[in-house]
Amino acid sequence: MITIWVPKRLVEVDLYNVAARSPQTLADLSERSYRQRVDYAAQKVQLSGAKIVMLTGPSASGKTTSAHCLAKALQKRGTPAQVVSLDNFFKGAEFYPRLPDGTLDYENPDTLDLPLIKQCLRELSETGKTVLPVYDFSAEKRSEQVEPIDLQGGVCIVEGIHALNPELTGLVKGDDIYRVYAGLREEYCIDGRRVINTQDIRLCRRTLRDAAARGRSPEKTLAMWDRVLDGETRYIKGFKSTADFLLDTSFTYELGLISKLLGVVRRQFTLEGHNAELWDETARRFEHVSPLELELLPEDSMLREFYGGAADRMAQDANV
Repeated sequence: MITIWVPKRLVEVDLYNVAARSPQTLADLSERSYRQRVDYAAQKVQLSGAKIVMLTGPSASGKTTSAHCLAKALQKRGTPAQVVSLDNFFKGAEFYPRLPDGTLDYENPDTLDLPLIKQCLRELSETGKTVLPVYDFSAEKRSEQVEPIDLQGGVCIVEGIHALNPELTGLVKGDDIYRVYAGLREEYCIDGRRVINTQDIRLCRRTLRDAAARGRSPEKTLAMWDRVLDGETRYIKGFKSTADFLLDTSFTYELGLISKLLGVVRRQFTLEGHNAELWDETARRFEHVSPLELELLPEDSMLREFYGGAADRMAQDANV
């Protein structure tokens, strides 16, 4: 059961628009609020005495960057902390299970080497040391390299979409595990009618990140979205209630950053059919949102995971 619960907030778009008249203040307050939430999570981890933090969240919830932010917060509090990604435990594309239509099921926990994960977590719990595999994403197989890890009396933060799956931690004492679920908790309405939900924001985060940072057409991201959501329902959200802490990864001023970028992506990429309808419908949800400039993004913001590529590209274009 989640011991630190954060209910969803429903914010009027008009109220956001008023706050957006002072963009720097709004950005500063949003960033400060997130840092305070992470620091509170670090405090709870310390008080728990756990050696291993299992951190998960749905796609584009910010779990990876939040794991590193949590590690820094723990270090500031005097607790050594390291981040381990479950991605390094991928078996390799040739071993991935398939969906009924024959496509690879990337969301399935059987993509991971579960026995090795359990072994490494047990060693970390008992000795504070283990040897981690390294995954070669370009070759889509496990590398011959390995990575030794020594907690030095500190904490290991294990992040990935399956981090709360009890199958992973079956060999670890319950007191040695602290579970964190990262997710957005702020949604937006007009006259009390919800128009932008957390799923909309996550879709924008994922699509804009891939388009700006990787030059990837939204076509591929949008085409996979329904499959991603299905995987979250099957493999992630069912374990949400087992978390000890729900880390809110919402930023109010993010609404304006998305509003600024939606049209840019639509002009730069060609979308057709269902993908065009999905993107245009999402964009319409933001048509009453005052846009904000990406220059507001601090260098150390968690949001740079999603909008940093776009911000850097716009800065380069401005200097040409």
